[in-house]
Amino acid sequence: MPLESTPGTQTLFRGLAVLEAVAGGAHDLSALGRALGLSRSTTQRLASALVKAGYLRGEGEGYALGAKLIELGFQAREQVPLARLARPHLEALAQRTQDTVHLGLPEGVEVLYLDKIPGQRGLEMRSRIGHRMPMALTGVGKALMLDLPEDRWRALYESGLAHPASRGSPRPWEAYRDEMRRYAAQSVALDFAENEIGIHCVAAPVRDAGRGIVAAVSLASAAQHMPEERMLSLVPEVAATAEAISRSLGWRATAPRAA
Repeated sequence: MPLESTPGTQTLFRGLAVLEAVAGGAHDLSALGRALGLSRSTTQRLASALVKAGYLRGEGEGYALGAKLIELGFQAREQVPLARLARPHLEALAQRTQDTVHLGLPEGVEVLYLDKIPGQRGLEMRSRIGHRMPMALTGVGKALMLDLPEDRWRALYESGLAHPASRGSPRPWEAYRDEMRRYAAQSVALDFAENEIGIHCVAAPVRDAGRGIVAAVSLASAAQHMPEERMLSLVPEVAATAEAISRSLGWRATAPRAA
C-alpha cells in the first residue's frame, strides 16, 4: 500500500493541504472544499482539529493561519544558519542606507524571502519574509541567476512573465539578456521597477565555500529615493555586504595572480 494511502498519512496530508489552501486565500469552508476536493463535513473536521491545535484560528465563518504557525515559522528561520549569520550584516546595511534590505534564496523559478529589514523612508513594499516572487523579475532573484547559462535565463524570464505575482514593467527579452550579461560580468544586478512598479533595487550574490551562489542580498527603495545614479553608487556597499556574508559561509575571494 503506498504511504500516501494509509489512513493516518492521508489525514496528515489533507491537514497540510488545508493549511496551504488557507495560506493561498481560501478562508471559508466552501472555498476550502473547492480547493481540496473534499466534502464539507471532512473539510470542517480537519479545520476544527487544526484550530484546536493552534495551526488555524477561527474568524467568524472562516479561518486564518494560527499563532502556532507563526511560532514555528520563526523557529524554522532561526534554525537556518544563513539567516543568523547574515542578520548583523543586513542590519548594518539597512542602518547605513535607510533603505529596505532583503535576503533571498532560490526556490525553483521563484525567490524566497528569508529575511527583510524595512526601510526608514515610510515606504511599504509587498515583499515579506516567507513570500515568493518570480526570480527573473526581482533584483535579488537576478543576483541568484548570475552563474546560470543563458538558456536558463530565458526559461526563468518566460516563467516570470507568466507568474501571477508579476506586476512590474519587465524589459523585452533581448534587452533583459544584454543587461544580465553585464550583471554577470560585474557580479551585481539591478531592478528598474521590473517586479514592482516604482521600486528600484540593487542586489548581489552570496556564495558559499564552494563558490556557488546560495543566496542574494538586495537594497530597495522607491525610484525617487533611488535614481540610477544612486543605485550605481550603492553597488559597492551592497556587494561588500554580500561578500561579508559569503566569507562567514567559508567563501574566499580568488587571490590575485603574481605579476
